[in-house]
Amino acid sequence: MAVLLDVLNLEVRYGGIAAVKGISFAVEEGEMVCLIGANGAGKTTTLKALARMLPSAGELRYRNERLDRMASHALISRGLALVPEGRGVFARLTVAENLAMGAYHRNDGGVVADLERVHELLPRLRERRNQLAGTLSGGEQQMLAIGRALMGRPQLLLLDEPSMGLAPLMVQKVFEVIRAVAAQGVTILLVEQNARLALEVCSRGYVMESGCITLADSAAVLTADPRVRAAYLGE
Repeated sequence: MAVLLDVLNLEVRYGGIAAVKGISFAVEEGEMVCLIGANGAGKTTTLKALARMLPSAGELRYRNERLDRMASHALISRGLALVPEGRGVFARLTVAENLAMGAYHRNDGGVVADLERVHELLPRLRERRNQLAGTLSGGEQQMLAIGRALMGRPQLLLLDEPSMGLAPLMVQKVFEVIRAVAAQGVTILLVEQNARLALEVCSRGYVMESGCITLADSAAVLTADPRVRAAYLGE
């Protein structure tokens, strides 16, 4: 498989504090890869840097094109989309209007067909299409955030803490959707504090601690690693 995303010596600072300390990793086309670690490890900061929402040092290559030289708004037309931590839906717009915003940059003839695919994948959004997004449950808002990103027809989807604040049953439903998106050929980089769940759905993983990547291996190897089991799996 070809490398879709190549991160080389990524550094992110908040003033004098180094939040991400020169990490390097790669995601191949068609993979589902997770980035796990404790709160404050630098996971969300990493995704924000990839989405060009934060200034950074190092090289970020997407299909051999330098992301770090682009503005954030230019990424979606190149097939890279972020579902942010906290969902970030437009609370005063309807579900339908939120989904339309996901395709704001498109002028091709496939938007209607993509909307139908999103509705098939997330039927609750069809049922709620005229409802204000701010009145949805947390799980429904998470599904809307994913659906909005899919309306951009991404090739690489960055998912930041999709299980955060959700009841266990809704977490299960959201991850069923994520698996279905991956099965459609979308490459996924998943940041998730629920390490067990992340390693169950991903083929490979990276462990972040204090702004550094300390472990990298297949999901099966990481799940069996005593250090991962003790620190992140509660064993």
